Amino acid sequence: MKYIINNEKTVYNGFFKVIEAKVTHDKLNDSGTIEATRLCLERGDSIAVLIYEKDTDTFLFTRQFRYPSARRDCPWMLELVAGSIEKGENPIDCAQREIEEEIGYETNELELITTYFPSPGGCSEQIHLYYTEVSYTDKTLKGGGAITEKEDIELIKIKKGELKKLLNEGAFNNSISLIGIQWYLLNKMND
Repeated sequence: MKYIINNEKTVYNGFFKVIEAKVTHDKLNDSGTIEATRLCLERGDSIAVLIYEKDTDTFLFTRQFRYPSARRDCPWMLELVAGSIEKGENPIDCAQREIEEEIGYETNELELITTYFPSPGGCSEQIHLYYTEVSYTDKTLKGGGAITEKEDIELIKIKKGELKKLLNEGAFNNSISLIGIQWYLLNKMND
């Protein structure tokens, strides 16, 4: 199957970019093509990390205000450590930086869970989702977020035994947390 992307142009250039393009692609179930104008939110790629603190048998989450979800009456999100990859930065370095900034922990070993598109119908972002284990003594920094980004992040510890219950109760309503927790329950829970 073939496709062509023509006439890409930036129609908005702020914190995020919106790109418009003319696309032509083959039809799936019969011969012929479709020509259409499409928009893409270009926000760059991101990381997220599911963190298990071994010696306290807890998972480390964050809580912070999120304007887009506040518009849907969910202002403070319970989620994994996450952040945007800066230009020229590799995903692992970004993950380590975000862990330090948001919750004050240091880690050296990250296991890639998956890389995925959270909303491919309108956004180009890929999320690199990792898993890591830490100890209580790995908390060497304050955390709380980057002051220059006006972040206000709270560290939330959830006991391993409560994780599935909270998942089933709907305490997690964002893809990075849902995918990370479900991966853990399927792959690590009995380790």
